[in-house]
Amino acid sequence: MRNGLISHVEPGSAAFDGGIVPGDCLLSVNEQKIQDIFDYRFLTTEEYVSLKLEDANGEEYYVDIEKDAEEDLGLEFVNPMMAEDRACANHCVFCFIDQMPPNMRETLYFKDDDPRLSFLTGNYVTLTNIPERELHRIVQYRMSPINVSVHTTNPELRVKMLGHRKAGDVLKKIDILREGCIAVNAQIVLCPGYNDGAELDRTLADLSARTDCIASVSVVPVGITKYREGLAPLRVFTKEECRQVIEQVEGWQQRIFKEKGTRFVYAADELYLKAELPLPAYESYEDFPQLENGVGMCALLDFEVCDIIAREGKRLAKQYAQAVPRKVTLATGKAAYPVIRGLAEYVSKHFTHLHAETVAIENHFFGEDVTVAGLITGQDLRRQLEGKDLGDALLITQNMLRAGEDVFLDDLHVSDIEKELGIPVIPVPDSGEAFVKAMIGGTV
Repeated sequence: MRNGLISHVEPGSAAFDGGIVPGDCLLSVNEQKIQDIFDYRFLTTEEYVSLKLEDANGEEYYVDIEKDAEEDLGLEFVNPMMAEDRACANHCVFCFIDQMPPNMRETLYFKDDDPRLSFLTGNYVTLTNIPERELHRIVQYRMSPINVSVHTTNPELRVKMLGHRKAGDVLKKIDILREGCIAVNAQIVLCPGYNDGAELDRTLADLSARTDCIASVSVVPVGITKYREGLAPLRVFTKEECRQVIEQVEGWQQRIFKEKGTRFVYAADELYLKAELPLPAYESYEDFPQLENGVGMCALLDFEVCDIIAREGKRLAKQYAQAVPRKVTLATGKAAYPVIRGLAEYVSKHFTHLHAETVAIENHFFGEDVTVAGLITGQDLRRQLEGKDLGDALLITQNMLRAGEDVFLDDLHVSDIEKELGIPVIPVPDSGEAFVKAMIGGTV
């Protein structure tokens, strides 16, 4: 596949007005060959751009465009990065991909560590697999923010944890981004006996000294599947250890907030849920900078559900007062079960036609230590729910499915589960409005 192959041209855009169509291939901008999306974004910010393209018949042609500075051309590409993904050369002790079962689809075994994906899709990168010249390209092209998997700032420990002899210079590389005013969101995958305790304090001290560059830090517990044969010894955190981590993180939050007006570091929801401690208040997550890492998702969902009910509850209750009785089952992971059950009960109290039950799905596919909803497979849903009275619909989080598709991690489709269970399966996006709408069976 050619890296500059165009998949979509936005109607009314500069490219559309220039006669460019899907299936054409972009070869160069202002006589400069495009290496990747970085080059494309940078070179097309000018007010005047000259594009060299090749049509589906192999004929080359030029399009000269005059536009506003920074105006997007309106092109989308079959390969969003316009280059091959860069594979990861690390051998992290906690790598989830190394813990995948055999015989799954090939894409699930690919390890990426590409800063271009970090900018485009929010992926986290370790920075060990790119030379300094690539960091300077990030600065040159203003690709901000970049999400970095730090894990530890102790050079020797980082080399050990990442299994890469060049992994110890993460602060040096972050400082290159810092000097170029590139924002960084940092991630710490916390592993018992490795980077917790005093090592976590060291890492947070180093990162909090760089708040002019590092916007936020998430502390996420390591995920362990049952497929660890031949891998480094590793275990999950106990309930008491989760409480200790939370106390440690919240201590840093208080200190940094007093000094700099931001909490800066956040513990993942999973830590609070396993510790059986109340989740922080909605306001504690500020602008929710680490949602993709499972930080603040529960608080945000709770806030949005309560907000919808407060604003629209009476109107909706009246609207559905004469509705046909409706029973729904919500299936989620063991970690989020108390939260989802509580929200389901809260919504049900406002609608006389609604009855809801929540079920915690045990993860037999990856192992019982995996408790997050996003890693539940179709076969675990099917086996644990078959034969039960699930009512009129089964609600699942959209995170169980491949992005933009209806496929579970084990390649079963939503339609397969619907056929087996005999009821509609409704994937629900992560929003309070979608949650309420799916439960009541209508619009909000």
